[in-house]
Amino acid sequence: MENILVQRRIFAAPLTEFELTLLDHFQHDFPLMSRPFAEIGKRLDVDEMLVIDTLQSLQTRGLVSRVGAVFQPNVIGVSTLAALAVPPARLEAVAMQVSTFSEVNHNYEREHYFNLWFVVTAASAAQLQSLLHEIEAVCATGPVLALPLLEPFHIDLGFALGHMPAAPNVPSLSVERPAVAAITLSAAEQGLIAALQGGLQLVSQPFAQLGWSEADALATLSLWCREGVIKRFGVVVHHRELGFTANAMVVWDVPDALVTVVGKRVAESGCVSLCYRRPRRAPHWPFNLFCMIHGKDRDAVEQRIADLAACCELGAYRQSILFSRRRFKQCGAQYVKNPGAAANGDLAGLACGPC
Repeated sequence: MENILVQRRIFAAPLTEFELTLLDHFQHDFPLMSRPFAEIGKRLDVDEMLVIDTLQSLQTRGLVSRVGAVFQPNVIGVSTLAALAVPPARLEAVAMQVSTFSEVNHNYEREHYFNLWFVVTAASAAQLQSLLHEIEAVCATGPVLALPLLEPFHIDLGFALGHMPAAPNVPSLSVERPAVAAITLSAAEQGLIAALQGGLQLVSQPFAQLGWSEADALATLSLWCREGVIKRFGVVVHHRELGFTANAMVVWDVPDALVTVVGKRVAESGCVSLCYRRPRRAPHWPFNLFCMIHGKDRDAVEQRIADLAACCELGAYRQSILFSRRRFKQCGAQYVKNPGAAANGDLAGLACGPC
């Protein structure tokens, strides 16, 4: 895991007009067909190889993580947001220990007594609990604060780059779907997810490279998109490298009887990237409404938080703002054990600044 110590350069890279258009249109609604990059080229009036070469360049430059599926939380596995209170002198060492777990896909330092925040994914609730106990034992910094998702209000994490010229043949962004029940995967479906979780190969017929027949892979992925098992299918970007270098997790203590109404109001405000309800953990964590706000700088994020509090009438609720300081790890969730997929994960440097 030596790559954990490699610093990634953070920059707002200048993008060409075509790169901006490609990223803005295809973080969602990626064409699920035999030659998707040819279809994208058709919609944007360029040839297939330009699309493929551009995505390869964006990946090489660290602006794109992968092209693939973002699954609805807790539908094909279980996951939780978790936190540790780590003595500052041990923070980097403990962060590296946490990041070595393949089941951890995000790992960040935040401004709070609970200063190390990470996301853990497992195949079952029992495995998840076992992993959290193992992390506690390895890190020896006290109990893990586990905060599983209870109610989603808005979960997307596509990043609009403000470059959506009129293009009637380009689909609109995906809309919120109702809650989706957990499903049990067959062994074959687990194999499909294992092949997919590192992202599609950037070749003319990527769905023929997943270990299934192309037709069966496309049919299954299309069904999962329709049913909401897949939250979105498209280009997954690295938001910090695209200039969204400030982000804050903002949490409120809202009466349980009101949290659904308030959460939906926050989600509809247009001010947040994510919004969901998670449990309180007395006595150390009294908050139950969470949102993520991303921006180009801290001032912009703080202004958006103030605007959100005003428009959603949040002033009466206790609040805490946890700005991200450093990013230790960010990659796609590993739902299925797949040693080959680990090479496609993104391990960010210890000198960086979420999910």
